[in-house]
Amino acid sequence: MKLISIAVPCYNEEEAIPAYYAAVIPVLKQIGIDYEIIFVDDGSKDKTSIIIKQIALEDPHVKYIIFSRNFGKESAMYAGLSNAKGDYVALMDVDLQDPPEKLLDMYHGIVFEGYDCVGIRRITRKGEPKIRSFFARQFYKIINKMSETEIVDGARDYRLMTRQMVEAILSVEEYNRFSKGIFSWVGFKTKWLEYQNVQRVAGETKWNFKKLLRYSIDGIIAFSSSPLKMITKLGISFVILSFLMSITAIILAVIPQHIVFANGWPYLSIILVFLFGLLFICLGIISQYLAKTYAEVKHRPIYIEKESNINKRK
Repeated sequence: MKLISIAVPCYNEEEAIPAYYAAVIPVLKQIGIDYEIIFVDDGSKDKTSIIIKQIALEDPHVKYIIFSRNFGKESAMYAGLSNAKGDYVALMDVDLQDPPEKLLDMYHGIVFEGYDCVGIRRITRKGEPKIRSFFARQFYKIINKMSETEIVDGARDYRLMTRQMVEAILSVEEYNRFSKGIFSWVGFKTKWLEYQNVQRVAGETKWNFKKLLRYSIDGIIAFSSSPLKMITKLGISFVILSFLMSITAIILAVIPQHIVFANGWPYLSIILVFLFGLLFICLGIISQYLAKTYAEVKHRPIYIEKESNINKRK
């Protein structure tokens, strides 16, 4: 009998877990095949792990993985995918912003329409702060111009995938993970379902502006070398500019009527400050790539498991 696995990352979601479990179970039963739900506790500081264990005691379909500390959502998703045993594997957020009923359409798209992956994308960002929505849209525009890998605007991590696609994703074992890019990079035939933005059922979002900005930078660095190319182009431009300025200075020097301003040091200071600022920005971009490379070559584990009730796959 076919099996569907649902991987659910959790971080301080004690309020949302019971509501999520009550909402997703009827949908999974309606699909009509065997199922498992894998809750991944990403080092929560509340009662998330306790609630997950209680549910697992009452329902043998529920599995859990508890991290030794907070490793981030990307690590939690990787843990869920790597421990899923299903023929079909889904990623879902526990806050019910990912409508469980969409699983029916996803399953139909894979089984009866021949897709390898069916995901959802938001066509509106109603309910989000306007400034956050603005920067989110700009991020997708920028990364799609800079990267050869298309990142679909509004696409969420919520998707159902075939076992073949999941294995392809797991073969990408990089430490600095940007899953939205990895999902696109591995290829496979994908169908997108559109939906209106849904508010959280409980709790508060763990993504503030600072974390989203850092996540965006990680995505650009992971799937584009354009910033490094921009530094080279910028350097060439300034060399050309300095050459033109030198020619201009020579011409002005040979003109007897030309008046040289005695107090030109403020202009010189502005130019020096600008150039040094530009230099440090360029060094900062290079250091970001270097830091990511350094993290990769250390080969640290993507996550450390503290406790689980899953029989590990060979």
